[in-house]
Amino acid sequence: MTHEEFMRLAIEEAKKGDYPYGAVIVKNGEVIAKGHNTTIRSNDPTAHAEINAIRDATAKIKKSSLEGCTLYATCEPCSMCVSACIWAGISTIVFGVSIKDILDVTEKQVNVSCEDIISKGFVEIKVVKGVLREECMKLYK
Repeated sequence: MTHEEFMRLAIEEAKKGDYPYGAVIVKNGEVIAKGHNTTIRSNDPTAHAEINAIRDATAKIKKSSLEGCTLYATCEPCSMCVSACIWAGISTIVFGVSIKDILDVTEKQVNVSCEDIISKGFVEIKVVKGVLREECMKLYK
């Protein structure tokens, strides 16, 4: 599957969330986990799509390391989520819209790029931006 096909799965996942954020984790071309935002229904401010997907993936593989995995997210991961990606050892992050893209739509964003946080971490994570950007942006309007 292509970046676009995996991002479409993340978009579908976002439609299930309390807020329109979706994530998919892929290893060796196979989806191993999905997540959407459940912060309201779970009364958990950390229940972002990416965090939920990471929790699901590590539970399924019974390891805390997601080395070799790619995270697809409809929006650029926030500082909390990208930090979790660093700790989990995610190898690649692919996102649709940037935090800057959605600042006009929502004020509830920490305006720090994931690349800025990655540069201060202890693992290298490849970042691919703007995959299905327009389709993802529709989620936030």
